[in-house]
Amino acid sequence: MMTIAKSVVRGRFAPSPSGPLHFGSLVAAVGSYLAARAAGGQWLVRIEDIDTPRTQIGAADSILRTLESFGLLWDGDIAHQSQRLDLYQDYFTQLQSRDLLYGCDCSRARISSLGGLYDGFCQHRRLTDGTLAWRLRADGVATEFSDLILGKCSISTALAQEHYSVKRRDGLFSYQLVVVIDDLSQGISQVIRGADLLEMTPRQQHLFGLLGAPAPEYGHLPLAMASPEFKLSKQNHATAIESFPASSAMQAALEFLGQVVPKDLHGAAPAELLQYAVEHFSLQHVPKAAKVVTLDFA
Repeated sequence: MMTIAKSVVRGRFAPSPSGPLHFGSLVAAVGSYLAARAAGGQWLVRIEDIDTPRTQIGAADSILRTLESFGLLWDGDIAHQSQRLDLYQDYFTQLQSRDLLYGCDCSRARISSLGGLYDGFCQHRRLTDGTLAWRLRADGVATEFSDLILGKCSISTALAQEHYSVKRRDGLFSYQLVVVIDDLSQGISQVIRGADLLEMTPRQQHLFGLLGAPAPEYGHLPLAMASPEFKLSKQNHATAIESFPASSAMQAALEFLGQVVPKDLHGAAPAELLQYAVEHFSLQHVPKAAKVVTLDFA
């Protein structure tokens, strides 16, 4: 396991290679980059390709080229989740040996009929055969946490008490397990990401505790919305950010994050804009609410 001095801020950007980066992705990348660099810290990039059915051939390389074109240069080697399966299995076995996991054969239809939150039906059935998902006995997940951007946040008691899946019925490890293992093994001390992941934070903090490690600090950025109902996303076919002029897109991302770009830097290269933003960045200026964006910058 990598050992990082506690005084060093280590942030990360962890895109999934299910398509090209879009404006919302750029906001998340820039926000995490600025928070780490402004603190004199490191910024890592991790390719979250654990969900192999959604991975697009060539998407990871495209993402890295796009980051480079925007001056978002990372520290160290690129980590790929698909190359870390043995590590995930080691932690899975550890949790299993502590009787913190149990097999579940409940269908998606059954869970959907419950309103989408699992009710613990299989926790005493001791299932070992057949095609099973494996769930964590997530007892003790908090309903509140402190966010670097939003302050005090809370989730429902029902969500906090859900025994969530850490290994899917198709044999793939779930995001909820691997993201914690990745952050732990890479020494991540600060996670700045989109607010769509806010509700997952308490269970991830709890899992860090189960694995005997302190959780990072978390901060959640406002979402860039295509409309009041839909965020910009690959699933919604958001326009690839590489389709826009890099300088204009970078300036728009900085302004979306509440950072003022002086007039004499309008039209400057992305790297120059980033350098200025690092020197003047403040999380306190980041807006708390999502915003509909019109991608008409030229």
